[in-house]
Amino acid sequence: MGSSILGSGRSNLFGGSDRFPSLSSSSVARRCEEEALAWAAIERLPTYERLRTSILNDLVNNQPIGSPHNQIDVTNIPPEARKQLIDRLLGVTDQDNERFLLKLRQRLDGVGIIIPEIEIRFQDLNISADVYVGSRALPTLINWTVNIVEDALETLRLRKTQKKNLTILHDISGIVKSGRLTLLLGPPASGKTTLLLALTGKLQNTLKVEGEVKYNGHALNEFVPERTSTYISQHDTHMGELTVRETLNFSARCQGVGSRYDVLTELSRREKQLGVKPDSDIDVFMKATAIEGQETSVMTDYVLKILGLDICADTMVGDSMRRGISGGQKKRVTTGEMMVGGAKVFLMDEISTGLDSSTTFQIVRCFSQFVHVMRTTMVISLLQPAPETFQLFDDVILLSEGYIVYQGPREYVLEFFENMGFKCPERKGVADFLQEVGAQQNT
Repeated sequence: MGSSILGSGRSNLFGGSDRFPSLSSSSVARRCEEEALAWAAIERLPTYERLRTSILNDLVNNQPIGSPHNQIDVTNIPPEARKQLIDRLLGVTDQDNERFLLKLRQRLDGVGIIIPEIEIRFQDLNISADVYVGSRALPTLINWTVNIVEDALETLRLRKTQKKNLTILHDISGIVKSGRLTLLLGPPASGKTTLLLALTGKLQNTLKVEGEVKYNGHALNEFVPERTSTYISQHDTHMGELTVRETLNFSARCQGVGSRYDVLTELSRREKQLGVKPDSDIDVFMKATAIEGQETSVMTDYVLKILGLDICADTMVGDSMRRGISGGQKKRVTTGEMMVGGAKVFLMDEISTGLDSSTTFQIVRCFSQFVHVMRTTMVISLLQPAPETFQLFDDVILLSEGYIVYQGPREYVLEFFENMGFKCPERKGVADFLQEVGAQQNT
């Protein structure tokens, strides 16, 4: 009897006559049938509800979360379910992020939706300012009082101005293309921040601006640049009482979702016509990031993951009076605040301050994947990028004393300067060499 039981056990374990595989197969078939019925039920919903409803499965036991028929409202995803969703999509950030973005792009390409691209052109851009020089430029109470009196007299044309004209950018022209990650290099005071602010239309009114900046042929006064582009400052200004997650959620609600909802509406309509059933996780992500007004956003969890802020998501940002996250993490929060919006153009100013080279490489690598797959427009200003980080960029803009010394593909930059008489030493990084070339104008 014992041998018969053992033989039966061997047959069950190693043979093909066991009844458990058949049960497993029937279970899988039943689950697929239920999922197909759930998608069919979603397709019958009105457009407004269809864009807010999807299917989300639990990571642990692979059971559906939400209401019957496997449906869930994407605006009310539990926090743990959001975390599981992001972990499934981005298991290893620097490896799975590109795979995830390719799935998003393939879904759009599958129904013939073209992602809008933005090309920035600036022509004969000249920016100058009238400033005090010498001791008059010091922020003292006496200078402040004298400046007010002199400004009043200058307005009444009773006194000639004592200010000197300082040119920041000298008649520069160039193109920033979509789908190509651009690096902005230059020594301090070369005009990098001014150029980035000029491209977003956020220059101070006291500056004198000549020339033009156009997005796809449209001047900045023909549309609202704030809805299309975003400038990430090198200064970290946050509310110390909020946690990192609350900061990004608040920023996401302020900026909105851009064109994501319109794209999702057209995507859903075409997929319904063609009878296409999307990947459930991708569908949940796209729908959850396209709905405005959510207190907590899946986009926040995604940005926290790619920036490495998920470990401090529930920690207060802090300020001079409150203990909070580190300086490098604050710099990443500043970047994340702008990434959660719906902008198509990203202009980043010194985002690597306080970060080690490995973290900077991982972040720039994620940005590079995002730019190449989703065809966005991105310019990143870095002071001293590591060689491996420099290799991630497609184009380089080198500024020196307000002039563009070089703009073009990264792979041709050394050849260009060799023809000009500047040869990079064998053991010197290309970025460091370019910084030295730009700084030589000041010596």
